[in-house]
Amino acid sequence: MKAVYKKPESLKEEITTYCPGCGHGIIHKLIAEVIDELGIREKTIGVAPVGCAVLAYNFFNFDVTESAHGRAPAVATGIKRLLPDRIVFTYQGDGDLAAIGTAEIIHSAARGENITVIFVNNAIYGMTKGQMAPTTLPEQKTTTTIYGRNPIHHGYPLKVCELLSQIEGVCYLERVSIDSVPNIIKTKSAIKKAFLYQIENKGFSLIEILSTCPVNWKMTPKEAMNWIKEVMSKYFVLGIYKDKSEQKKEV
Repeated sequence: MKAVYKKPESLKEEITTYCPGCGHGIIHKLIAEVIDELGIREKTIGVAPVGCAVLAYNFFNFDVTESAHGRAPAVATGIKRLLPDRIVFTYQGDGDLAAIGTAEIIHSAARGENITVIFVNNAIYGMTKGQMAPTTLPEQKTTTTIYGRNPIHHGYPLKVCELLSQIEGVCYLERVSIDSVPNIIKTKSAIKKAFLYQIENKGFSLIEILSTCPVNWKMTPKEAMNWIKEVMSKYFVLGIYKDKSEQKKEV
């Protein structure tokens, strides 16, 4: 019988520690498939800071190091500059990248560091039991906004792709989602392009992935997927926000 699918070599045989319906498992698999397809497993280094994916090294079958909360771009910068032949990526949540790590991500982008950033946006602090995050939507309920986020009191959500698109050092930005099979396929394509751009020394790339947190959203996995499609993706609009390589082709 012909095999139609096999586990990516870049994933280990490990039991997941993520909650039922969590999007990290899907995203891990997409990254692993891309790394296998590009043949770069032996030269890839991941950086995972504090958050639900802090133990990512348990699942990826290549080198992964940890960093302090929000500091993954700084650590990735050091690794890439010391070992420029390696493919270096960060794997960050919204509480990490868009809160304590705001300075690190902005200045890494401004310097045009030749790294890839995988930004998992589930609009909440997942690891620490569901507090409001920088990307929590208006009226969204969390453990620290029990009546819903009120922009007058709590401020507005940060739109990371839109923010970084104004920075000259950025090469490629795209916001994608894992709410459906077609969007999962698009997510994999975006991740692959970001890695290819790093291989080609084109500079800083960030892929923002709208993902689920059913436990802290107080939803079933199916409801969480629908919420991404019907609510979250209307505020965080999917699409390419910057692609310098395509802009050069058009000129």
